[in-house]
Amino acid sequence: MLDILLLLALATVATGVVWKGSSWLESASNSLAAGYGVPPVVQGALIAAAGSSMPELMSVLLATLVHEESGLGVGAIVGSAVFNLLVIPGLAALAGPGEMQTNRKLVYKESLFYMLSVAVLLLTFSLAVIYYPIGENGVRGTVTGPLALFPIALYGLYVFTQYLDTAEDELEVDTSIDLAKNWLWFGLGLVVIIVGVEGLVRAAVGLGDAFGTPSFLWGMTVVAAGSSVPDAFVSVVAARSGRSSVSLGNVLGSNIFDLLVAVPIGVLAARGMDIQFAHVVPMMAFLVLATAIFFTIARTDMLLSEREAWFLIGVYGLFVLWLLLESIGLLSIIQTS
Repeated sequence: MLDILLLLALATVATGVVWKGSSWLESASNSLAAGYGVPPVVQGALIAAAGSSMPELMSVLLATLVHEESGLGVGAIVGSAVFNLLVIPGLAALAGPGEMQTNRKLVYKESLFYMLSVAVLLLTFSLAVIYYPIGENGVRGTVTGPLALFPIALYGLYVFTQYLDTAEDELEVDTSIDLAKNWLWFGLGLVVIIVGVEGLVRAAVGLGDAFGTPSFLWGMTVVAAGSSVPDAFVSVVAARSGRSSVSLGNVLGSNIFDLLVAVPIGVLAARGMDIQFAHVVPMMAFLVLATAIFFTIARTDMLLSEREAWFLIGVYGLFVLWLLLESIGLLSIIQTS
């Protein structure tokens, strides 16, 4: 029991470290983008998304390369996407001045492209099992480098569509920004994020050992929630200032980056990633459910009410309860053997 409490304390401290490092990195990233006159599409779709999603990216790399727990890294990405869709909009709506307005661009462009991202990642995993199977049972496979390029190419299409919307914007360079200083803060933030994420990954692995369950179950909650703190902070602040489209857009943009870039980069860095299809399908199925719920609520009357915000948070509570019951052996929807 003491070991479990220590692991939970480690996860809590690591979450704070991740939050601090992410705030430094995001601030430096935005300043560098302004200092170099980066186009708005690159600043929004690449720099801002990569900055807020750096903890998730580091969780994939550390879990795969350092701990040889590729399933934990994928679980952290999927769990983070679920957290982003259910908890962050809920908290942002409750923290805002009232009902959070959505818009047609958010619903019919960003949300639909995000749904395509979910489908493409699941398709990539399916192709790995079909064409690069492991063993004779047909439920395991290897995601190879060429397969990983498939979702990355789709992200390139996403950036291109963003470019088409902002192609006529004039570029401005802020010459007052100290580039060297911001590069220093960027590097420091990255180091702090790595330290914090390593703590989260170690806590997830330790909890898996303590309960005798696969660590990816804990990656979907402990690592996912801890690494999603920066996204939550950005969205809540935006909602309080009345910028609901920025708040919800950050959620979808970060999820698109996580699914189409973070996971493939982990695959490329490790030169292949073994996946267990019996693990992937239930995880992705709940992500599809969370996506459908978010899209329905965002489309209904083009707003997110307080009641709907609590509903989203309640659905996430059911998600955590499900994983907890899986971890203590009362449910076996996810085949862990």
